[in-house]
Amino acid sequence: MAKPLSDIGLVGLAVMGQNLALNIADHGFQISVYNRTVEKTEKFVADHPATPGGLVGAKSLEEFVRSLSRPRKIVILVQAGKATDAVIDGLVPLLEQNDIIIDGGNALWTDTIRREKALREKGLRFIGSGVSGGEEGARFGPSLMPGGDPAAFKELQPIWEAVAAKVDAKTGKPIPGAKPGQPVTGGVPCTAYIGENGAGHYVKMVHNGIEYGDMQMICEAYALMSGLLGLKPAEMGDIFSEWNKGALDSFLIEITADILKQKDPQTKRKAFVDVVLDTAGQKGTGKWTSTNALDMGVAAPTIAESVFARCISAIKDERVAAAKILKGPGKKYRGSKKALVQAIHDALYCSKICSYAQGFQLMRTAQKEYNWTLHFGEIAQIWRGGCIIRAAFLQKITEAYARKPDLANLLLDPYFNKTVQKAQANWRKVVALAAECGVPAPTFASALAYYDSYRSARLPANLLQAQRDYFGAHTYERTDAPRGKFFHVDWPEATRPQLKV
Repeated sequence: MAKPLSDIGLVGLAVMGQNLALNIADHGFQISVYNRTVEKTEKFVADHPATPGGLVGAKSLEEFVRSLSRPRKIVILVQAGKATDAVIDGLVPLLEQNDIIIDGGNALWTDTIRREKALREKGLRFIGSGVSGGEEGARFGPSLMPGGDPAAFKELQPIWEAVAAKVDAKTGKPIPGAKPGQPVTGGVPCTAYIGENGAGHYVKMVHNGIEYGDMQMICEAYALMSGLLGLKPAEMGDIFSEWNKGALDSFLIEITADILKQKDPQTKRKAFVDVVLDTAGQKGTGKWTSTNALDMGVAAPTIAESVFARCISAIKDERVAAAKILKGPGKKYRGSKKALVQAIHDALYCSKICSYAQGFQLMRTAQKEYNWTLHFGEIAQIWRGGCIIRAAFLQKITEAYARKPDLANLLLDPYFNKTVQKAQANWRKVVALAAECGVPAPTFASALAYYDSYRSARLPANLLQAQRDYFGAHTYERTDAPRGKFFHVDWPEATRPQLKV
């Protein structure tokens, strides 16, 4: 029997909204739902009559708001940007002091900061919550990254902890449902309060940037096994399945193995991956991460390279034309298949460590920029289940920040340092071999360059500073003077080459 008022409401019944609403209802919370298209709301409620908590459909925003218990908690899951602002504008006149709006979309964190401030001035509370895990995660347990008013999150916390993915407290491994397709109970929920205003959406953005890197690195491992060893997709699928039993255990490695073993459903003969066009799209969050890294002066080259790899994949016609004109090396790999597969494994793992190190350094800088207090071990914890980058590897990051909460860079942690020391010979071998044989491996190479740059006590930026002083009088610092003291050489005009105009 339905309660007089629902525990929470949700606006937006696209697939993500429907699945999250069902997840909430399955955990015993009554949820009111509203969609601009009334027929969609009615059909959704009619199709799911027996959820433990119950679904209540509303035909108008006014009816929807009246159906909620106070303080009202309203999740918005519509397209980020103008559509989100439009829903908020429609809700505000209908709400009362201390009601809570939760944006669960992939919002730009600066939009979340703006919205939180504007709503706070109206006496309303706002939470920007990252929701990761795609459609299946929303239905059976996502990773949730809420930021905003901490008191407002306390109101939302019982629901968010109930519907989030769960991991084992000791191992950090995801806990499956009692039956396939059932919500998970028990374990540690993959959600935690991230920080004020836009912190939750910022962390979700970095998550997505790291996701871009993970996906591109896996694609490069696939390209190297195909291009250098001539392996068939099914053979590579078996290798990825084996890798998923060890240090690379992750959602993306698991699905890669499944994809590579899949036959094309139309031809029934070809490997599915071989009939997929080699152009990749993007929704912008990887670009946001890279742009923000540039804005804040944080080196995140591996994440950026993964975005650029998608950009160059998109110019398919140009690449096809260029392939007929531009020639590469003719060298072929003649060595051991087993040795090279292991080397590619090591290159993938080392590159992954560097990519995550870049993401966490970006978050470390952002917390200073936006006056947040981010708990990096806790962030790694809530990524262990439910989200796209879910991986056993994240348990190692959790442990690294438990050992040293103010860790400057993941590479400095004893586990990651030891891992890279052990595997870097193979990593270097793969990057060199890729270059010699003409197989593009931009994230592997950029991650290695990042590692070598970070471990260098002296870089050639001394010459760069001298160049800047020479042509633009930008000044320079000296090795034999205190940091922060700047000098300039009065370069003699007679010896200076002139720029032609």
